[in-house]
Amino acid sequence: MRILTAVVTLLLSLPLAADEVSPQQVVNALQAPGAVLIDVRTAEEFAAGALAGASRIGHEQIAEQIAALVPDKNTPIVLYCRSGRRSALAQDSLAQLGYRNLINAGGYDQLKLALVQQH
Repeated sequence: MRILTAVVTLLLSLPLAADEVSPQQVVNALQAPGAVLIDVRTAEEFAAGALAGASRIGHEQIAEQIAALVPDKNTPIVLYCRSGRRSALAQDSLAQLGYRNLINAGGYDQLKLALVQQH
């Protein structure tokens, strides 16, 4: 039982992987009319550096705040955080609210690099 508990604890402590999306899919989504880029990191992380045009809504507040920023549930929304874990949580919350066009772009550093390479 101890081993099982240790394995479960270890698995739960690992960050969730972002859905596999290519940098081109992210670029295409961001170029769609009305697309919204949302950074779900903390205010401190956002202040230290964010992608151009990104709005910040913490993953824990996204369900309460999304309608003010994105009232149309068909709007393309690209989410990112530090590693992809919090953006996956935000993606799940938005999907439960009926948002249909969601992309978890994963981590900030990787997304920033991918966007630079695409231009």
